[in-house]
Amino acid sequence: MDLDLAPPTNVGPLRIGMTRHAANTALDSLRDLSAISESDRPGQHIFRPSGLMISIHCVRDMLEAVELGRPSSQTDRVWFQGVDVFALPAREVVRRVGEVTSIEEDPDDDASFIAPDLLLSFWRPFAADDEPEEEQGYYFSSVLLARPGYYDTPAQAAERLQQSS
Repeated sequence: MDLDLAPPTNVGPLRIGMTRHAANTALDSLRDLSAISESDRPGQHIFRPSGLMISIHCVRDMLEAVELGRPSSQTDRVWFQGVDVFALPAREVVRRVGEVTSIEEDPDDDASFIAPDLLLSFWRPFAADDEPEEEQGYYFSSVLLARPGYYDTPAQAAERLQQSS
């Protein structure tokens, strides 16, 4: 299965802003019924047979974010505008996403990156850009798509609210 990241609106059937009930139903639709994982938690996350983890984050009965964890096989892939975010080295993902939008190093974690205009966040536990055999640091481990302002501080949220009114 291929999932397309379409920030800031959706990942496949999971649409930011949908109700928790609708998000639970959409998450369920992504399960492989022939191989249900014992790690699945309805309304929270599922694991596909490839190892792809799909997690939803709801607040006030609304879907605010979707996080995808790197699969261990290529039977499931996650794309952003032609970029396979888990199959390519992290450095290459950053370069190619940077051709489309601004992307910056996370100020709190130099192995991770945020595309703030889209609210895409790419995470890995450490950087190992020159060590392909060190998969956890060479590739991204997860990507998060969220509603605009998801990472805002209270001051930034107030400013965003003022700008939109």
